[in-house]
Amino acid sequence: MKPLAIFGGTFDPIHLGHLCVAWEASELLDADVLIMPSGVPPHRPPPIASADQRAAMLQVALRDQSRLTLDTRELTRSGPSYTVDTMAELRAAQGDRPLVLLLGADAFAGLPGWHGWRRLFELVHIGVLSRPGEQTVLTDELKQAIAGRWVDDPSALRAPAGQLVALSVTPLEISATRIRELIAAGREPRYQLPSGLFDNSSLLAPYRR
Repeated sequence: MKPLAIFGGTFDPIHLGHLCVAWEASELLDADVLIMPSGVPPHRPPPIASADQRAAMLQVALRDQSRLTLDTRELTRSGPSYTVDTMAELRAAQGDRPLVLLLGADAFAGLPGWHGWRRLFELVHIGVLSRPGEQTVLTDELKQAIAGRWVDDPSALRAPAGQLVALSVTPLEISATRIRELIAAGREPRYQLPSGLFDNSSLLAPYRR
């Protein structure tokens, strides 16, 4: 059964770095990818753009392709957007289909700080998005939890959950923080954002002064 991957974030705003990583992961895994904006991220300040505004930007950014799909379940759910709760909901809906949670290397290293993180291995595989030469330090607690779970080949993720795979992706040094700064200064970061976001100026209104 073809895997389903999940790529979350605040997407405040969605930029080409996000899309490039999600697309490459989709190709490496031969998977469809759900782009899942966080409603109330528990580990960072709330987004500047509202849930509706971020969803509108994502709808524009994901036009004209079918591999990456918007999933707004965390935007419509009240309370903190705990990943483990979302993955449990997806698992119940998807049966035995392989699910792959996509995490950047830094986010993966910080996994022990997440709510209910150990249960994730019962619900999903984890695809660690790595960049050439990138190294992260893992805690002993995380090392013990992932011992024996790594696989070398993404095609080996055929069980529903419980394994890890490193996915080497192209590094695009694009920062949502920097994009917001540029827009606030009256500049136009056109080649860092999906082109469709400039066709409707209201989409970027939350970041203008």
